[in-house]
Amino acid sequence: MDTLIMVGQLLLGLSILVGLHELGHLLTAKLFGMRVEKFSIGFPPKIAGFQWGETEYSIGAIPLGGFVKISGMVDESMDTDQLSSEPQPWEFRSKPAWQRLIVMLGGIIVNVITGIVIFVFLVYNNGETYFSRDQVVENGIVAYEYGESIGLKTGDKIIDVNGEPYESINELSSGSVLLSENGYYTVERNGEQLKVEIPRGFINTFNSEEAFDKFISIRFPFDVLDVAPDGAAKTAGIDPGDQILSVNGQEVYFFDELQTALDQVKNEEAQLVVSSEGSLDTLAVPVSAEGTIGIAANPLLDPVRKKFGFGEAISKGTERAFGVVIINAKALGKMFTGEVSAKNVSGPIGMAKIYGNSWDWGKFWSITGLISMILAFMNLLPIPALDGGHVMFLLYEMISGRAPSDKFLENAQKVGMVILLALMVFAIGNDILKIFTGG
Repeated sequence: MDTLIMVGQLLLGLSILVGLHELGHLLTAKLFGMRVEKFSIGFPPKIAGFQWGETEYSIGAIPLGGFVKISGMVDESMDTDQLSSEPQPWEFRSKPAWQRLIVMLGGIIVNVITGIVIFVFLVYNNGETYFSRDQVVENGIVAYEYGESIGLKTGDKIIDVNGEPYESINELSSGSVLLSENGYYTVERNGEQLKVEIPRGFINTFNSEEAFDKFISIRFPFDVLDVAPDGAAKTAGIDPGDQILSVNGQEVYFFDELQTALDQVKNEEAQLVVSSEGSLDTLAVPVSAEGTIGIAANPLLDPVRKKFGFGEAISKGTERAFGVVIINAKALGKMFTGEVSAKNVSGPIGMAKIYGNSWDWGKFWSITGLISMILAFMNLLPIPALDGGHVMFLLYEMISGRAPSDKFLENAQKVGMVILLALMVFAIGNDILKIFTGG
């Protein structure tokens, strides 16, 4: 069932984005009087379709893309028979270069608009919830495996990033921070300030959603939220709302301090000082082999919650949408220098895992908006067979006054298709490798 949910979300998200992308091409082509022969979500073989006017609308069996077939255009269909005859008024090749350029940009523009609209409405509807810099500075952080690997320690108070203040703890692991040149955190430790450098290529560590849970979190004071009915804590007399003040004489204030103290006495009986309804009790509580006593913690630290008006949401949502493009452009550039590993490239399996195995509409639209902006960026790359390849040749034509020959465009399209197929095989190979290596 989990797999079906992941696949279902991926197919729905891609169908929406691909359909809108191709609709952008279709509408701009028809706007300039071009004949659109086919509009397909998914690649052949066709599983369903209908004819409306001059255009056949269909759904293909391979749901990882789509296409629009415009008369007189050299595209991925490689149908060049009509190019041997004189250009007709309704054909792509007979139209001015600026009109053809708008048609080729139509899908990208629609994906950008879609991404912005999604992010704007998410910001407007959900606002923001986060732990602030002030809360991090007051309480400090818990450093997990990846945080400790670069020199962060539990209890550190992160003052700034790259010499600049930050607003949210989420920014500390954002793409813009992890991709920054000579990046560093300024931390306060035992009353002194020091720099903790972000190593070159550290972003490669964050190759899955679970990886972020191994970096850092905020420290929080706590009390007992719930007690397992047959657990050691319940048997010892600990109730919801109680506060655990010490373990074997070791004071605990933050929940991570409790975890550390219990880890030191696994399979032993610990003496816990507990505050319950104003009275202090010392209770003997057996600690399991996993270092647990059967309680759930209640964080006594409320995150900051912000709501935005629609005007603010437009600004904030647009900023987030284009932030995705900027981060991906930086990552692609650093991939060529070797700082970002090409192993981070994901295909459909990786995308499905990002959606996750539970259906959360908020998360679904957030990821779909993210993918929409990434699709727009990737489609703008100057690779033949992508929209960006057509844009590149059209700009050459507009600047030089000479159009590339149909034969050149046909061969360029073939080269582009080989490149795209190779990238797809590489991405799927990465997905499969991650499954077997647990990445």
